[in-house]
Amino acid sequence: MATIGDVARAAGVSRSTVSYALSGKRTISSETRERIEEAISDLGFTVNAGARALATAQTMSIGLLFRFHEDEFAPAMLQYIMSITDAARELGYDILMVTDADGVNAVRRITTSNRVDGVVLLDVTHNDPRLVPLREAHQPGALVGLPGSTEGLDIFDLDFGESARVLVDHLVGLGHRELILISPPQHVFDRGGAYAWRFRDAALERAARYGIPIHAYYGESQQPAINRSLNAILDARATATGLLVHNDATIAALPEVLSARGVSVPDDLSVVGLFARDFGRNFSLPYTAVESSPDKLGRLAVQQLVRRIVDPAQAGPTVVKFVEPELIDRGSVS
Repeated sequence: MATIGDVARAAGVSRSTVSYALSGKRTISSETRERIEEAISDLGFTVNAGARALATAQTMSIGLLFRFHEDEFAPAMLQYIMSITDAARELGYDILMVTDADGVNAVRRITTSNRVDGVVLLDVTHNDPRLVPLREAHQPGALVGLPGSTEGLDIFDLDFGESARVLVDHLVGLGHRELILISPPQHVFDRGGAYAWRFRDAALERAARYGIPIHAYYGESQQPAINRSLNAILDARATATGLLVHNDATIAALPEVLSARGVSVPDDLSVVGLFARDFGRNFSLPYTAVESSPDKLGRLAVQQLVRRIVDPAQAGPTVVKFVEPELIDRGSVS
């Protein structure tokens, strides 16, 4: 592996000149800088993160904290991870991915050891214990997900309440008078996943305003429970004409279940959901849906975090931003 000394010899300069060129602490002539950059390229030299931290007081790394729960649908979480890592890379930052079950100590460990310049939290819960050490840290933090208390942090999330209202309005506007709602699994509610009850409560309230029944169920996250649950719900609510699905694992399994039942969409049953375009393509979902916007949310969080890292004074007060729902009509409602 090439060293800073190798670069200095190849460029015909001192080690200190290479260090100054890398840190930007002193002005280097354009000719000398070009020689150094050419030597770096030829040798495949990579700046040591520790040395860079000493020189610039920055690691150029962002901590990304989340958990893969065994009882949840991993492809949905991966959408957010990819958007955050892509956005960070484009801005010149690496991602330190932390999946510890003990999120509180994980936040303290990476912030007090100065391993990162900022932190992004996923899988945010209503009373998320990770927020205490994150607010105590000298590094800034950004969340994808809405906690109960928003003080001192930048927060980005989909407007789940309005998303539910948009979907109920779409179904009712086309004449449907009895609906089924399938929510995330009960353990998501129990863990404090506020997005789940924000969507469910808004859907129930909207249906009540129209004076129509909406039968709400917890969905499942793993097979064969998903298919068993879907079939039981459809058997129990045979008179319902509209199905609203806010459950990634359930919506992914739905085409197979409906096909096995001989149910045609939208002729026999109208279906709407909430999922991202890429998710829909990956699982061949032909359903009208509100775009869940993982790419937009991840980018917003990283961009705001980097603003605070680079120039805290110019970043302004912390923000709570909701992405407005976008309905993608795929013709699955008659």
